[in-house]
Amino acid sequence: MADGYVWSAVEDAPIRELFPGIRLRSLWRGDNGATAHVLEMDAGAAWRGIDVHEPGPEEVFVVSGTFNDGDRDYPAGSFIHAPAGSSHVPQSATGCTLFLFYPGG
Repeated sequence: MADGYVWSAVEDAPIRELFPGIRLRSLWRGDNGATAHVLEMDAGAAWRGIDVHEPGPEEVFVVSGTFNDGDRDYPAGSFIHAPAGSSHVPQSATGCTLFLFYPGG
């Protein structure tokens, strides 16, 4: 394995419940503040309030299920780039698993 590689298993990542039915598993934190996570949403779960992307953008890949940003549905296999300063209300009628990457922390 090359120097600098970091490996993490999702099932071993610590779980933090953000809201009822919404769990965050932190996988990695870079020296520059970048982070990678897996977010699990149960069916019918919704973010409380508005999720504003600050200080930087959010990159989302829908691993399974259907994610809704408060405006439209994104099925499994979708990639979403949310620029810095944008916002949405994460929710899922069916439940979903997302991979989240924050390049700016």
